[in-house]
Amino acid sequence: MARSTWPAGEWPSVQELPMLEGVEAADRCRCDGGQPKNFARPCLLLLLAESSAHGYELIDRLRPFGFEIADPASVYKSLRQMETEGLVTSTWELSTRGPPRRVYELTSDGRDLLEAWSITLDQNRTILSRFLERYTQLESKPAPRDGRPLKLS
Repeated sequence: MARSTWPAGEWPSVQELPMLEGVEAADRCRCDGGQPKNFARPCLLLLLAESSAHGYELIDRLRPFGFEIADPASVYKSLRQMETEGLVTSTWELSTRGPPRRVYELTSDGRDLLEAWSITLDQNRTILSRFLERYTQLESKPAPRDGRPLKLS
């Protein structure tokens, strides 16, 4: 990329940013993206509100929420923490095939927290919708930059 030459000191806080288009932009975006922080917790609470389950079943049921869990231990750690907090309970279920499995169930405190998460996520959805509506109103092409780097304040 050609670099413009500026007199010394004229652009002290200048940073060139790459111009990305279409899908390439999403693939190379430097934004964090992903789910909201701790999003697995309300998802686990929701899944347990739907039906009690063992850990591996919950891991499988988390996939539609955008989770690809490479380390199942992280889910079990969350479940144990939620049990310590009184949000879920667990019992051992004997199996005709294989070892016994711990089955998790939602408590009334867990149901209350799920409701609170639902309210918060609904508020976030409103804010995100507002952002996306305004974004779609922008012109499809970026504003001309006259070959100068974008100045960040």
